[in-house]
Amino acid sequence: MPQPINGPVYLVDDDDAIVDSITFLMDGYGYKMMCFNTGNDFLAKVDLSQPGCVILDARMPGLSGPQVQQLLSEAKSPLSVIFLTGHGDVPMAVDAFKNGAFDFFQKPVQGQRLSQSIAKGLQHSVHLHWQLSNQQMINQLSERETQIFELIIAGNTNKQMSNSLCVALRTIEVHRSKLMNKLGAANLAELLKLAPLMSSED
Repeated sequence: MPQPINGPVYLVDDDDAIVDSITFLMDGYGYKMMCFNTGNDFLAKVDLSQPGCVILDARMPGLSGPQVQQLLSEAKSPLSVIFLTGHGDVPMAVDAFKNGAFDFFQKPVQGQRLSQSIAKGLQHSVHLHWQLSNQQMINQLSERETQIFELIIAGNTNKQMSNSLCVALRTIEVHRSKLMNKLGAANLAELLKLAPLMSSED
């Protein structure tokens, strides 16, 4: 059996029999589920800013699965959402995916399919967390630092940036050092990994 991907996995379902069944099933694949009977309880107790995977029932007392998903989206949570419901239909699935769901299953579900989806969901969540965290740091750059970052991405040297912006070479070096510190980049290669995020700013 392949090793499970590390990361918290949450199950939100008001049916205790389903909770027991899925918990037992996923334990066999190496996943320890953290279970909640309501969406409100889940949202109140989980750190939504961290990567992980949440398996949501669609219909529950209080907040429904789609409502929980909407609140996660509004919170810009990196959690991957997998729907597991006994009341699913095509329009519900379409809406779920349109709103960013990672996967959608109807009960009962095969353990292997669910475990594979969890593994991929956790990988996706870690990458999304990286994107969101670094995007937040990029958004905190000053206007000049952002300008220099864009020129670096375009392949400009410090000397070329100095000439282009009509500022002293030392000024470019200072701004470049500051932006690399803000973004936690130790070298040019690490800085360039963040380049795709420059075009995805809100």
